[in-house]
Amino acid sequence: MYEAWLRVRDNLWAVLQQSVAAALSWWIAGNVFDHHVPLFAPIATLVALNTPVGGRGTNAVRVMSGVVAGVIVGQLAFHFLGHGDAAVGVAVLCALLVALLLDGQRITMAQAAVGAVISVAAGAQAGIDRVQDALLGAGVALVFSQLLFPPHPLSLLRRAETATLKGLGRALELTARALEESAEEREAQPWEESRPVYTLLNDLGGTRSDAIAVARRTPHWRGRREPVHQEIVATRYLDLLGNSCLTLIRGAAALDTVHRQTLTPTVRGLSGVLEALATAPGSHAVFRHAVRWTLDIVRGAPDTGPAVPVAVWESVRLVAADILVFAGADANEAERAVHDGSTDITTTARSTPRRQSARPRRRRWRGPPLP
Repeated sequence: MYEAWLRVRDNLWAVLQQSVAAALSWWIAGNVFDHHVPLFAPIATLVALNTPVGGRGTNAVRVMSGVVAGVIVGQLAFHFLGHGDAAVGVAVLCALLVALLLDGQRITMAQAAVGAVISVAAGAQAGIDRVQDALLGAGVALVFSQLLFPPHPLSLLRRAETATLKGLGRALELTARALEESAEEREAQPWEESRPVYTLLNDLGGTRSDAIAVARRTPHWRGRREPVHQEIVATRYLDLLGNSCLTLIRGAAALDTVHRQTLTPTVRGLSGVLEALATAPGSHAVFRHAVRWTLDIVRGAPDTGPAVPVAVWESVRLVAADILVFAGADANEAERAVHDGSTDITTTARSTPRRQSARPRRRRWRGPPLP
């Protein structure tokens, strides 16, 4: 029940926007364009807006391009083949091929195929009405998503950072637990620690692409790209951190019992650092604390001994260095610090716009006292 309430709370504003936009599309199609049953305009609006916030504008363009392509192909098929099974089949095939040439996205292909079927089944006027509805519906979606309620790219990126950091912290915590388990218990849940990481990194990449599109296309953000650019660079370091964590997880599984016991507190400590970073995205004070905490964890890590444990401890240093760079440290300085036992390094704060239409919501820091 609590999870259901969270879904409603987190998506209520987007749902309200979709409802109002669909009603507006219906009204315009019926009263301005005089469509007798203006179904397709609100449908196009809903399809365009029914996607994560950062991708709504792109979705609207895909809906519009797919419908236009499908209707054109359908009209040609109707002109040469008339009604019938063969006309529908040829129209759908050609519409899908055109959609593949345009961008190959599923939504573009679906809209192209539907537009082709409607054009063949209902004739020329229905095709023209369908194009008008698609343009109207997509236009309303663009007004809502790009002008009235433009997405905040920093919020998009920092929400994705929070989810990724939490997921990586959870993966390392599961790894620490696995290090404490017997061999039989570990075999019962193979690679449970690493599976979610791949999904998190894929979602992070999608959000990064959405944020780049928002910064380029939304008028509100065209002249204020520098903070967005800095955050995008930070998310690319998260990609590296995710891969470092996967390397550590894989290496830890190959250790013997003695070395597992030695490594467990370190892995659990790194998990705590990632959880702390997730609680306050963009906070320079938390970044500084995370840097010192990380250096404390890896200080004194062994660099001699059997080959496998040494390789695993090198993976620990790699994770630590990636955390430091994500927190604003210079990459070369971070690399030196995790090897020579430095107690502190310089971190650079990320800039933010002076004015923001929708500030990212910050969570209260509940970790250890900040220095």
